[in-house]
Amino acid sequence: MKGLILCAGKGSRLYPFTYSQPKTLIPVANTPLLQLSIVKLVEIGIDQVGIVIHPSQEASIRGQFGEGEALGISISYIYQHEAKGIAHAVKQAEAFMSDEAFLLLLGDNVISAPLSVLKKDIELGGVQASLLLAEVAVPQDYGIAEIRDSRIVGLEEKPTNPKSNLAVMGAYAFTKEIFAAVSEITPSKRGELEITDAIQWLIEQRHDVAYHVTDQLSIDVGTMERWLQANQKLLDAVASNNRVHNSARLERCTIVEPVSIGKDCVLKDCRIGPYVSVGAGSLLENCHIEECIILDGVHVKDLPFPLKNVIIGDHSIVAGVLIDEEVKEP
Repeated sequence: MKGLILCAGKGSRLYPFTYSQPKTLIPVANTPLLQLSIVKLVEIGIDQVGIVIHPSQEASIRGQFGEGEALGISISYIYQHEAKGIAHAVKQAEAFMSDEAFLLLLGDNVISAPLSVLKKDIELGGVQASLLLAEVAVPQDYGIAEIRDSRIVGLEEKPTNPKSNLAVMGAYAFTKEIFAAVSEITPSKRGELEITDAIQWLIEQRHDVAYHVTDQLSIDVGTMERWLQANQKLLDAVASNNRVHNSARLERCTIVEPVSIGKDCVLKDCRIGPYVSVGAGSLLENCHIEECIILDGVHVKDLPFPLKNVIIGDHSIVAGVLIDEEVKEP
């Protein structure tokens, strides 16, 4: 079985952070989203991975991941020149798959649930698709599955009147039949080829579509709020591990776990945490930071108030002014 990760989206809701880098390279708990997806595939023994990108993203993504050597996999880059939907992106990978089954991930999702159950469904035979579902509070924002007698009988993308609160969470396993399905569907009202429509075609053609419901972390990192939420959840998930890089230098600091402090950071006279990730090469002095994402090379100094629920971009400088209480205003 091969892997496929979709990364061609612009991430416009995360501007300005995604002006200069692809959305799938933004870090959660100091790990790029794309790397989190790759690790999920490696965990279940997949070592051939296609990454669907827009050509403008290739230098950034290839520059960070190369051909996959450092992660022990083989990466092939596949172009999607226009944003025409998930099913359209899948279609671009047909030649790469060479009739093999594959596991599909959306590169901007953080998923903690094990994906082995999806892989097993396909490998055992008789199933043409297997989906990961989770209950959501606002089903109108997702592709929603209608379940009847423990079977998926229908899927609808962002329905006005949802038939359940079970959303498709961005992890799928497919056989080659999905390519026939994509060829048969037409663009939705959004002008996109929807993967939910392709799976619905499989259902209508009496192909078996399995599913698994998870209550583990599944977040589409599509907004600032969800980025901060994903950072907190992932830090919680790895809280038992030492998340302070051994090259980081801390002087007179209080660390409130869980936190992640990256390579070559220097922290002096700070209170950091809970739920803070600090990117590589950052310098923090005399500050109190909670529930924040600090990207690489940031300098924060002498803040007279705590920072909370803030994302600070690469190489930013944030400085306060220390006021001498003995000095009277003129």
